[in-house]
Amino acid sequence: MVNQPPYAALVQEFGRAQVVEAIRDQVAAERKDEVVDDDERSRRVSARLRASATPRLRRVINASGVILHTNLGRAPLSRSATEALAVAGGYSNLELDLETGRRGERADLLAGLLKRLFDCEAALVVNNNAAAVLLALTALCKGREVVVSRGQLVEIGGSFRMPDVMRLSGARMVEVGTTNRTRAADYEDAVTPKTAALLRVHTSNYRVSGFTESVSLSDMEAVARRHDVLLIDDLGSGAAEPIADEPTVAESLRLSDVVTFSGDKLLGGPQAGLILARRAPGVEAVRKLSRHPLARAVRIDKLTLAALEATLRQRLAGRLDDIPVERMLRMPVEEIRRRAGLWSVKLEERGVNSSLVPGESAAGGGSLPGHALPTMLIALAGPASRLATALRRGDPPVIARIEKDACCLDPRTVLRGEDEQLIDAVEAAVKTLGAPANSRRSL
Repeated sequence: MVNQPPYAALVQEFGRAQVVEAIRDQVAAERKDEVVDDDERSRRVSARLRASATPRLRRVINASGVILHTNLGRAPLSRSATEALAVAGGYSNLELDLETGRRGERADLLAGLLKRLFDCEAALVVNNNAAAVLLALTALCKGREVVVSRGQLVEIGGSFRMPDVMRLSGARMVEVGTTNRTRAADYEDAVTPKTAALLRVHTSNYRVSGFTESVSLSDMEAVARRHDVLLIDDLGSGAAEPIADEPTVAESLRLSDVVTFSGDKLLGGPQAGLILARRAPGVEAVRKLSRHPLARAVRIDKLTLAALEATLRQRLAGRLDDIPVERMLRMPVEEIRRRAGLWSVKLEERGVNSSLVPGESAAGGGSLPGHALPTMLIALAGPASRLATALRRGDPPVIARIEKDACCLDPRTVLRGEDEQLIDAVEAAVKTLGAPANSRRSL
């Protein structure tokens, strides 16, 4: 059958093996359901092949209002970062010193930028922040004790828990305080000759309020200095610029020996784990991490390195508005209202009714919990759940959210240049459902 004329072009496009498999699947389906004629069979085989060849990873339009949407890949990269991927996609001087012709270190390509940006003395980059913490604990604390507050034994995305990471490192976790209250004296009393470090884990994905007490980083530093142990600060999100009450990288470096944080959250770059130190003994600690065998297993690849380098250079140049995450976090509601109003007019021209309603955006991605960002939503007329599903299944997929029984779009997280595609997608979704154009609703 595969040698018949209708399948010749398919063999050229997809290869003989895949065409044979698709024909077998189609014939098996016909045995269960109904037999079709030859033309319909070849059409269905072609459809099967094209469906299987469609990339699983697809670009989506994020109209949910969640900036660092974990399910959507967290931080969208800047144009400079995506352009840098093209350089890394070919041959590059990843581990070659062009001046001397000798083998170089890929870590050196980023270390200088990080030292300048964060005014520190040592820097290392691995593939994510969990790896950064694991490497630090393994290289610096294996076989010894690490003191951490019970209120900071967090669970991060994918059900990975900080106690599990610590156990995997070979360090012995010493819990102090309670879930809601920990004092400096708790750390003081827990330090023994076997203690290697005090660890602060910033609870960047939740807030505990009410009858609570926590120890400031400066108080933890005082305890660490008195007992000559390391102070490791897992910042998580890693705010490079002040925002809300989020601790900044600069504040952490001023007090801690070793600081770790993510590259794909508030920094606005690709997924990576950054490890920094400003002073001894942290500087020597980071050098020790770079020489540890685990560093090889968790090192970043060339594509991540290229995108991160571009992001760091934008920050050094002060071009924060070119970094999508920074732009979205600081976008004034007046700008969002103007954009939403323009969308509403264009949708009305295409027979799609909508209304503007105030709402709130979120940083997401385990960052800035409880810190809402005022926004202006477009509430679409029609059945909310069915509209959201139709948008998600469209081309391109649009991720909306349901609020007050309405399917809503938040302009804050829609990237520049996506407006017309979004309007087209909404029109197509409404037409698919046959939603009435004149059924205006108010919220």
